[in-house]
Amino acid sequence: MITNTGYEELKDVMAYLAGVPFDVSRKSLYHPAELYEGFDPVDDSSYSKCFDSIIYQRYTSMGQHTNNVKELLARTLHDHSIHTALARFFKTYDHRRCVGVMGGHALLRTDKIYRDIALLSQRLTQEGFVMLSGGGPGAMEATHLGAWMAGFTRQDMEDALATMMPSPSFKDAGWLSTAFRVIEKYPQQESVSLGIPTWRYGHEPSTPFATHIAKFFENSIREDNILTLAFGGIIYTPGSAGTLQEIFQEAVQNHYLSFGYSSPMIFMGADYWKNEMPIWPLLQDLVARGKYKNLLLTLSDSLEEITQTLLAFRQEGEQQATE
Repeated sequence: MITNTGYEELKDVMAYLAGVPFDVSRKSLYHPAELYEGFDPVDDSSYSKCFDSIIYQRYTSMGQHTNNVKELLARTLHDHSIHTALARFFKTYDHRRCVGVMGGHALLRTDKIYRDIALLSQRLTQEGFVMLSGGGPGAMEATHLGAWMAGFTRQDMEDALATMMPSPSFKDAGWLSTAFRVIEKYPQQESVSLGIPTWRYGHEPSTPFATHIAKFFENSIREDNILTLAFGGIIYTPGSAGTLQEIFQEAVQNHYLSFGYSSPMIFMGADYWKNEMPIWPLLQDLVARGKYKNLLLTLSDSLEEITQTLLAFRQEGEQQATE
């Protein structure tokens, strides 16, 4: 039942939803070409005219916590449609083969750890994993660059890195255009990776190397998806507050076996995690005293050891599934 007044209000809401610049009922995840429609790689200033930037400008102008209930409804419906599209994505791709990489958005393309992440991601994609990240710059971009280059040689990867190094930070001119230069030089349609960014941090451009992008308005939904979808394990690279939050959020899920089993938590960057940000000794102490249980912890700088750890976990899961 609906009253005449309610019907008129509903018509007003539907008219508003029809007028927003984003699809509140989309059926698929974003493709980089959609987000960057309107961007010209030879003109950095054109970024402000692309779809991704237009939505971010609207988001900031109306406010992260807007009092406009129609706008809130539009954002909620959009995020629901993205969540549904993720469910469809994982009807094709196995959760147990999804590996997440967490780390700092400020990581420079010139840093050694950036290169290591890219090489590791390239190898893991070649081994049949689907790489996942928060879909932004820094460690996240390195993850998807590696996945993108999975069908190419080590020399090709080095060339791609060299192409992008003149613009080390996402704040530098040419950061986005050099990425598109790599994509143009090394086109591919086989490797798959999943980026999950948010317009909450829209000042950080989404990496165009992610073949599938689940971009949300609500960062809390985005964060939860990043951690809960990486059933194959999570690799933690040096980061700050956001990465720390993700470590303890994932530890809780593993402690309680929230999804029926625990997934590997791999800390890449031994010196960083033991000394600069001493999470490793803290976790070891908490496990030893029984405050945390069921954690599968690894600390390593070896790309081969990390790869073998994840492969062994996947193999064990596949064997259990057939028993």
